[in-house]
Amino acid sequence: MSDLRPDRWQLPDGVHDLLPDEAWRIECLRRTVIDCCRAWGFELVMPPLIEYTDSLLTGSGEAMNLQTFKLVDQNNGRTLGVRADITPQVARLDAHALRSETPNRFCFSGTVLRTQADGAGGSRSPQQFGAELYGHAGHQSDVEIIRLMLETLRVGGVPLSHQLLDLGHVGVYRALAQDAALSTSDEARVFEAMQRGSVPDVRERLVVAGVAAGPADRLVDLCSLRGQIVGDVVADDSLITLARRRLAGASAGVDEALDELTRIIAAVRVTHPDVRLLVDLAELRGFSYHTGTLFAVHDGSGAELARGGRYDSVGEAFGHARPATGFSGELKRLLDSAAGAAAGTAGEGTAGASSASVGIEAAGTASADSASENGRYLIHVADPFEPGAWQEVCRLRAAGFRVLCALPGRDDERQRCDRELIRSEDGWSIEPLS
Repeated sequence: MSDLRPDRWQLPDGVHDLLPDEAWRIECLRRTVIDCCRAWGFELVMPPLIEYTDSLLTGSGEAMNLQTFKLVDQNNGRTLGVRADITPQVARLDAHALRSETPNRFCFSGTVLRTQADGAGGSRSPQQFGAELYGHAGHQSDVEIIRLMLETLRVGGVPLSHQLLDLGHVGVYRALAQDAALSTSDEARVFEAMQRGSVPDVRERLVVAGVAAGPADRLVDLCSLRGQIVGDVVADDSLITLARRRLAGASAGVDEALDELTRIIAAVRVTHPDVRLLVDLAELRGFSYHTGTLFAVHDGSGAELARGGRYDSVGEAFGHARPATGFSGELKRLLDSAAGAAAGTAGEGTAGASSASVGIEAAGTASADSASENGRYLIHVADPFEPGAWQEVCRLRAAGFRVLCALPGRDDERQRCDRELIRSEDGWSIEPLS
């Protein structure tokens, strides 16, 4: 007798089918995002769905451990994990399988599985996408990743004017906590209260810990250091300037972190002036493994579309410590946000100021067809900040070329490229690398 229970066809909570129309839209979006990353010189990698937890959970913190489904490998009894995040896997590839001393740029897309959904109504099996840059410690690589993150969302259908870039830096809190000389247990209690945004609880726990007035006041002040950057980032009324005044007297790590944020904001504004900017120095999500800048993008409704940050020495557990920065997002969430943006801007153009709408005719004598025939065809740009260079870079990428913008101090990246962008009296041209 057949089993006709009505719940036979039910899926677990937070797990959903993608039916034909939506599945096709997701697949088209995935291709668009990956093509965007490839145009920036990032290489596609596809890690496996499962691997041993020894490497899968390395450096990811307790939160990811709790989000990971585990099972036993019947071949050897070792514990396997179903990936809840692809980023740790890409770190393993950089440190082991594709070990190199030159910077590595990777992009990825694939399904992950989590024990709990990320927020009410979220999926436990989202389709993740993202990019990682390994091997460069300067703020310029954070800028590269942030710009790419903004562009993947733009080509995915969310106009730059609908994007809010939220920036933070764990270095500020680390320096203040060190100044306060908190014990491990006291710091954990202060950190928990700060994450809840409870100023009274933060102050009370600092008093209980016996922290002196100056360091305690600065930690309390940190809770309210959040605001949108509207005018000049170094203006007297800007959030960064306010933070410098209210955190005056702290150790050098605070000013170093604020200096880095200032440089990143200035660079992003040059190429993406339509994006709204918010600085939140009390945002410490991922504090346990991030080491520097934190960033996230929200759409007009407040939904988070992508997030990331710097996490240096991520490959240390694999024997190859490297500076690293990257971001990730979810395709379904991006698709929903793009649909909302389209409904709200019917009849308006979606290309931002950094898009290559100025033209699609390629410079020089090379063609986009020849670029697509050779997977290694990359155009090297020695100084993307040279006047007019960024517009040319955008134009070439829109025409189908792959363009790699150099990182300061890493001339070794030129060896990955076949051509270079040269400026002469007659304008820009693409020339073979000498």
